[in-house]
Amino acid sequence: MKRDNYEAVKAFMSATAKLADTTQTMEDIYTAIVERDPNAWIAIYFDESGKSCHMTYDEFRNEVFRTASQLSGLFSSIAPRTIVGLKLKNSERWPIMFWAILMSEHIPLLIDARLPKENADNLLRQSGAAALIANDEETFCVPRYRVNEVSARDEDYSFNPDFADNVIFCSSGTTGDAKMMVFSGKNLCAQILASLSIPDKTLDLMYPSPIHTLAMLPFHHIFGFAVNLLWYTYYGKTLVYPSSLATSDLLAACRKGKCTHIYSVPLFWDGLAQTVNRTVASLKPSKSDLVSKMIAFNTHKISRREAGFAASKLALHAFQKKVLGKRVRYCISGGGFLSPKTQALVNGIGYNLYNGFGMTEVGIACVEQSPRVEQRMKGSIGAPFHGVEMKIACKEGETQGELLVKSPIVHEEEIIGGKRRKTPLTEDGFFRTGDIATMDNHGNFYLKGRLKDTIILSNGENVFPDEIEYYFKDVAGLNNVVCLGAKRPGATEEKITLVCEVDNSVTEETIERIFSDIKAINDTLPSEKKVQDILIDKHPLPMSSSMKVKRFVLKEAIEKGSDDFMGTDAPAKKTVSFDGYDQAKVDATLKKVTKCFSKVLMLPEFKIDPEAIWTTDLGGDSMSYIEMCQLLNKEFKLEIPEEQYGILACANDFTKEILDLQGEGPKD
Repeated sequence: MKRDNYEAVKAFMSATAKLADTTQTMEDIYTAIVERDPNAWIAIYFDESGKSCHMTYDEFRNEVFRTASQLSGLFSSIAPRTIVGLKLKNSERWPIMFWAILMSEHIPLLIDARLPKENADNLLRQSGAAALIANDEETFCVPRYRVNEVSARDEDYSFNPDFADNVIFCSSGTTGDAKMMVFSGKNLCAQILASLSIPDKTLDLMYPSPIHTLAMLPFHHIFGFAVNLLWYTYYGKTLVYPSSLATSDLLAACRKGKCTHIYSVPLFWDGLAQTVNRTVASLKPSKSDLVSKMIAFNTHKISRREAGFAASKLALHAFQKKVLGKRVRYCISGGGFLSPKTQALVNGIGYNLYNGFGMTEVGIACVEQSPRVEQRMKGSIGAPFHGVEMKIACKEGETQGELLVKSPIVHEEEIIGGKRRKTPLTEDGFFRTGDIATMDNHGNFYLKGRLKDTIILSNGENVFPDEIEYYFKDVAGLNNVVCLGAKRPGATEEKITLVCEVDNSVTEETIERIFSDIKAINDTLPSEKKVQDILIDKHPLPMSSSMKVKRFVLKEAIEKGSDDFMGTDAPAKKTVSFDGYDQAKVDATLKKVTKCFSKVLMLPEFKIDPEAIWTTDLGGDSMSYIEMCQLLNKEFKLEIPEEQYGILACANDFTKEILDLQGEGPKD
């Protein structure tokens, strides 16, 4: 990190520290935004012909004032500090409407633009909202105003702005009790102040020169709001609005809008990785080999000498032109598990992809910021931002447990079922996130999965669905895949279930091949991660507004016996073949292996079938499995390779492995 660059970035971001000396309200944030360079662009967007348009910070300030004065008149019968819903897709008008609601002394309730009327009405009722700004055709339970009805052409200089100081974020807004998080200006000032620690880790996330960030994450979502909207407008940067969320429009916006920063959820990055893989597969062998070397070089798998021309900027930029463009400098994935394959591929084509963590209740708490690709590839979410404290609640002797967060960013109040209450915290002021995590010796955190999504097998083993899904994401013919714990009607125990989404035009032969490919991958996995049930959903998988699959919807449908799924029996246990082995040696070795199984599991030998799986059939867990491997090493005076741990699942597996290690396998 060059010292002069560091000092420049640190000086630029010192403007954040000034926020700590204000009253820390939403008005203070807005004032700082509009006092930036009036001629800088706050927005780049595209008209119907695809031509790029822009809006300056000065134009933005004037538009907010005009719109707020219009709202003040429209809402004259609504008491100050009353809630007003905002249900719009991302566009250059969204921030104008948001700040205008606050400036007219009303509290914005941020609603997913795609949310059905019934669910939106539920949120409006339970929050006590008095009006809604939306472009929907439907009639809602409160007066609805469209954007063109609110926009004003002329300033009303008699209007006297008076800001409200709360913003409300929503859950999905089901027909039952909805959960809404109430943030104060102080909370959101703390979110901006959290950026103070950034220059100490990286000079690429925020800096004085122009930054164009892709505004694809919906602003009603905490990731899109806190990072895209709040951070980058506060620092006077430019938001680039794609015409739609279609892949072609996103890629076009990146290139035409000269995007430098792209933030999204794992589903987007997985899709990008698939696009790259398809592109590489279509290239001639010589060019395909060039890209493979480029990826290996950029992830430090091979040297510059081994990579040759593939290590050059010329080769890299030529390929990047076909993807997100060559200006992209910083990428973040947040909101879920990021596949190591995706992480490697995106970093490999020169886009520095980092993993981060945030949630509606706690804002954006951390992101991995190391410039070292080796650290990024570990999947860490980094260390907490300035003002954020994180720890893991786990039992003595364990390193994995629920992630707890303590920070002034944590929302102050919440509305559940129409009732408002203080945010529940632990006695020492921490918020329980519901996420399972670990921490390394350097203070970096790693997410394993959600508590509510964790599958608990009959032997007590915890299985994290996110980890399992990524093994199957590359199966040809799958549009999407999700793992969850579910039990078929009449079953007594949950099974590790893989639900697949396929293209509508898929044939029976393709489905058979998909099942076969999944089973082949499944056979290579450790026993505690093996899928036990495979289903194909006849419909697209249900997605939330944050681009995550709704596991609870699928789980409910499976357990009710919905006919929306087609499946196969649980993958058959593979039969271990001893063709070519000396049968007497097989029998003698199997007998000794069975004795070791019996000793560790405390089961009689006659109950241990040679094909019985350690976890699902015999009730063993990962800790006892390691103990058993060590016992076998001692018994047979050899070392079973650690990479085989978990892959070897039954007594026959171990018998064959031991014979091979002893050189007793089939002779050529």
